[in-house]
Amino acid sequence: MYGVIDCDNCFVSCEKVFRPDLEGKPVVVLSNNDGCVVSRSNEAKAMGVKMGMPFFQMKQQFPNVHIEAFSSNFELYGELTERVVSIIKKEVNSYFRYSIDECFIDIHGAEETGDLKAWGESLHRKILRWVGLPVSIGLAPNKTLAKTACYFAKKYTGYNHCCVIDTEEKRERALRLFPIGEVWGIGRKYGEKLTALGMKTAWDFAQMQPEWVRATLRNIVIFRTWAELRGKDCIPTEDCTKKKSICMSRSFAGRIADLTELETIVSNFAACCAEKLRRQGTVASLVGVFLRTDAFKETQPQYWNYDECRLLTPTSSSVTIVKTAGTVLRSIFRQGYQYKKAGVIVMGVGADSPIQQDLFDINAEQFQKMKRLDEV
Repeated sequence: MYGVIDCDNCFVSCEKVFRPDLEGKPVVVLSNNDGCVVSRSNEAKAMGVKMGMPFFQMKQQFPNVHIEAFSSNFELYGELTERVVSIIKKEVNSYFRYSIDECFIDIHGAEETGDLKAWGESLHRKILRWVGLPVSIGLAPNKTLAKTACYFAKKYTGYNHCCVIDTEEKRERALRLFPIGEVWGIGRKYGEKLTALGMKTAWDFAQMQPEWVRATLRNIVIFRTWAELRGKDCIPTEDCTKKKSICMSRSFAGRIADLTELETIVSNFAACCAEKLRRQGTVASLVGVFLRTDAFKETQPQYWNYDECRLLTPTSSSVTIVKTAGTVLRSIFRQGYQYKKAGVIVMGVGADSPIQQDLFDINAEQFQKMKRLDEV
């Protein structure tokens, strides 16, 4: 058995921890530059506030309604969700974070020792009491069905924040009610394709023959999703935990025209990317940097650029990645512009062992020195 634990309306819930007076009121959290809605309370959703809605449109669409809006505070959200994870890891065999507000858990054997529904409801109450964040919990024999169960736990209050799919009858009933576009791993593109082929629910898709799925969709990820909808457990844990690319970016409070100041910001982004690579036991072979001005300031000169550099030897070294990001930044920087946002992207992510070194790259001894330095 696996589980998915997802914080309900995570960013809004984090703000409510310190503002309990907002309970029952429409609340939204905005993106880095206060441009778009990235989290909504249930009351805001019921009003019709859409995810990604520009803030100025929201004010125009709901002129006579007071909606409490917060700028994003990712340091706060990271701290509170880390407390949630610290509770989870004491309750389960193993766990792995899928995103800032979502965590997979491994509870093999737990179904033989007690009532999983009662256990899930108890865990929800504990997290709510100790941290103040409401969570929804889905439990099932594989990760895709666990995500499906979590959807029902979040959407329907009758589940009391925990839904369990542990029988064939429950699996069929859930899939018959589950929209194909909401299935984890399907995505918008394949969701539209399957809908055009007449499949409206996850059950419709699960009834297709394996030969048809392979020949029509030609995607191993979608095939695994299909197999899991039929009850098999075949999505590797490492596919969920290790990101294929990592991006760190931020819109600035003001605008920056100085290269030295931008180099400091980009270096910090690059160092964070390197740290995340090491944390998940991976290395990257490509470092990219982008710059852009403020597109909303139409009266000012506009500029956007992106470039990347391939590393001879894949690495997670902070020194190497920061140095490479600085080189790329200097190649795309142009004087005379007021920059509003910058970011660093590391790609070509793979396992950190074994690493194929380039014949003309640094020698093995130097490589080991860099590795020891990063460990320190």
